[in-house]
Amino acid sequence: MVKRFGILTSGGDAPGLNAAIRAICMTAKRNYGMEAVAVKNGYHGLVHGDMELLDMDDMQGLLTQGGTILGTSREKPFKNPVPDPETGMLPVEAIRANYEKWNLDALVCLGGNGTNTTASKLAEVGLNVVGLPKTIDNDIVKTDVTFGFHTAVDVATDAIDRIHTTGKSHGRIMIVEVMGHKAGWLGLYSGISGGADVILIPEIPYNVDSIAKKLSEREKEGKNYSIVVVAEGAKNPEESRMSKKEFKNARAAMQQSIGYRVSQELSATVGLESRVSVLGYLQRGGSPSPYDRLLATQFGTAAADFLARGDFGKLVAMRNGEIVAVPLKDIAGLVKNVPTDSPLIESARGLGICFGD
Repeated sequence: MVKRFGILTSGGDAPGLNAAIRAICMTAKRNYGMEAVAVKNGYHGLVHGDMELLDMDDMQGLLTQGGTILGTSREKPFKNPVPDPETGMLPVEAIRANYEKWNLDALVCLGGNGTNTTASKLAEVGLNVVGLPKTIDNDIVKTDVTFGFHTAVDVATDAIDRIHTTGKSHGRIMIVEVMGHKAGWLGLYSGISGGADVILIPEIPYNVDSIAKKLSEREKEGKNYSIVVVAEGAKNPEESRMSKKEFKNARAAMQQSIGYRVSQELSATVGLESRVSVLGYLQRGGSPSPYDRLLATQFGTAAADFLARGDFGKLVAMRNGEIVAVPLKDIAGLVKNVPTDSPLIESARGLGICFGD
């Protein structure tokens, strides 16, 4: 029986984290009498014992608040583990010691692919773990949606809407770079919703000549501006054949982000002038949309129920509109990419949107 659980947020922040924290802690307290322990700054806090008890007063105002009151980090305790110079313990040993020191019966981990992969490994070494799917990239397998995604789509779409007016006023090609390093869900959704003419996503390698052809056709039709949405992980054919390590090194060597590279390629190959807007962290910040508040609340209340019935080693997921439990080992290390035959891609092609292929 779970009497006390730890809760942490790890990886990039996303709208809805605080709403989920609120839902977990309030439901666990009200329905099951559980205590919640805040683990500060993700797995870093779990390794170093940076924790404190949470009070129900801490839940006030969290539904609409962006970011995470727990803090976050990208620490990965299982990656290249090094013993602590003072205690001599490996990170996983320190985690177990702090888990026991704080009398935790379970741990709730809110995060994306990396967070839930680590959660799966903690489950393998015997900790009682429940995971929640948080990421604006919407790229966690075996769940239809992740909280944070729809708010990011709203923000990116609003930005594209605004860039339309500047593009039209100046008669320019406007390139909008959005997040999405491994998967193109955000670029696809916001690109279609924002009326983009070209959408470049990691799943479909792009050719500059194909983009130029589309933009030239629009000019011949008397359309004096175009919108190009580029996911940060968009690749050309050569990059698509690289290994994960090779691609990472190639991107690290780039002096500018992919949006600027596409702009330079268009200028160098076909003489088309363009302007670039990189939305960056705007997409992750701010208050969650009503949709994400509801979704995070659903996931959070379900997580409390998982704790109460001892359904550990599971991810709280959404499948066909219903909450389901997915074994963490079934999602660890995997990415949900946009299928190239996705109905959304087919709809976009029907509208004449170019994907650079």
